[in-house]
Formats: sequence, structure tokens, C-alpha cells
Amino acid sequence: MGIIGSQIQPFTATSFKDGQFVEISEKDVLGKWAVFFFYPADFTFVCPTELEDLADKYAELQAMGVEVFGVSTDTHFSHKAWHDTSPAIGKIKYHLVGDQNHTLTHMFNNMREGVGLADRGTFVTDPSGTLQLVEVTPEGVGRNAAELVRKIKAAKYWQEHPGQVCPAKWEEGAETLAPSIDLVGKI
Repeated sequence: MGIIGSQIQPFTATSFKDGQFVEISEKDVLGKWAVFFFYPADFTFVCPTELEDLADKYAELQAMGVEVFGVSTDTHFSHKAWHDTSPAIGKIKYHLVGDQNHTLTHMFNNMREGVGLADRGTFVTDPSGTLQLVEVTPEGVGRNAAELVRKIKAAKYWQEHPGQVCPAKWEEGAETLAPSIDLVGKI
């Protein structure tokens, strides 16, 4: 997968959510916007800062109809242990998915080959399971959940308002553009 416009494929995995191990599949993704937030490994350094930042935005994402799946190649057991021992990870209410078989990591073409770890990648699918947003950063560069929320709002707006596009730094309620020959060379 990993290419804008591609479709999520069937999968099954086990996540840790709300103190329970939960079986998930593509059926849990279809019908809503979904974020697959890959990170290299539990018990590391940049990862908990990103996951905590995303936890702080989870209620807002839920209100927008977006489900979040934090994914690493660790097991769901490791996710539980990390959740139970780290104050930052203990805040998480979204799914922490164990992808030890690398099913999701390969589906999104987000595997750091030869290492066995996922890259630091964010993939957003729309309700039809179509990939709409992709962001991949290097190992030492954390992501910004506020910017992810902004991008999802823009993608949702664009889908709901055919003929309009969201310019750089677009924020909800700001002006959009209606592409036409009259705009060529005038921006």
C-alpha cells in the first residue's frame, strides 16, 4: 500500500485498548476515517513523546469520526507492559496494535528492511478504506499531532466539497480555492 489512493487490504491483528486485548481487522476501519500511526518500538525515546502528543488529541479526533491505531512490530503484550509502566503511554486511550508478523507494516510499505522495525510513518484512510494522507519521518524526528488533525480536517473538507481545495496552512473555516483557468498564474 503506501500510495495515495490505494485501498486498505484485509488484515487481522491484536491491539491493547482500554485494558483489554482486542482483535481488529479492516472491518474496524471501514466506514470511518482512520489513522495508522506507526512507530519503531516500545520503550524507546522519541516514540513515547509522539504517542503522548497523539493521546492528547484523541478526543478531538474521535469527535471528528476518526479512529487511531498506534502500530509497532512489538507484541500486544509489550504494549500492555509499556502502558502499565510509562506515565506518557498510560494516557493512551486508542488502540496499540501488535504487528509482530509485519502484516500492517508491509501493507503500508513502512518496514525498515533488515531491521524488523516500522518506520515512523502516519497513514490516514477515509471511510472507504482509501489512503488519503501519508507522512514518514526519519528515526530522530517526531511528528506533531496538531498538524495531523489539521491535515485530516483539510482532507475531510476537500472530500465533502468537490471543486474546492485547501491551500497551504489552511485551517478550518479559512478560505479555500476553486481551481479554474482564471486562477492560473494569479496565485
